[in-house]
Amino acid sequence: MKIALIIENSQAAKNGIVHEALTSVAEPLGHEVVNYGMYTPEDAAHLTYPMNGLLAGILLNSGAADFVVTGCGTGTGSMLACNAMPGVFCGLIIDPTDAFLFAQINDGNAVALPYAKGFGWAAELNLQDCFNKLFEGESGLGYPKERAAVMKKNRGILADLKAATCHDMVSVLKNVDQDLLRTAISGEHFAEYFYPASKDDAISDYLKSLNADAPA
Repeated sequence: MKIALIIENSQAAKNGIVHEALTSVAEPLGHEVVNYGMYTPEDAAHLTYPMNGLLAGILLNSGAADFVVTGCGTGTGSMLACNAMPGVFCGLIIDPTDAFLFAQINDGNAVALPYAKGFGWAAELNLQDCFNKLFEGESGLGYPKERAAVMKKNRGILADLKAATCHDMVSVLKNVDQDLLRTAISGEHFAEYFYPASKDDAISDYLKSLNADAPA
């Protein structure tokens, strides 16, 4: 599984902490982690939590990522922004129990964590424990197990509901504020990581049309 990490501007200084915690758990399990930044508070591209959601939508709908790890000060803003996107099902994860229940009950494809609120001594250990619960085994098995079939049915109902209420991703890209979109994809390594990994030509082509520096 390819896991994308996205950090917004207020928490950019913690990118290294989050990235190390994520890779230390995910890579030994056979997953690939791709760090889309922000990398430092001084980055030229300043991502906001609405941009986190937009980027999550781009990465997941294009197939460039299978799962997105994001967050902000409380995690709530990024979670809301992600869930505004088609095909993105994002949970707010504060502790390992949240992570386990989200993986087993909701089986989503994105999580948002708080990197300021409650982020104190041994915060990196809490991150590692959360990532372990998210990625260590098969998700969507249900909890409690005897309700697994009901939970799977409800996930399908939610997916159908979201499909009915959201536009497709290309329509979203064409209708959002174009300056917001340009900034969201202006990260230092976005073009390097995204375009070779994207499996959706329509999304890639539209983004390339906005960015003269994108590969042909």
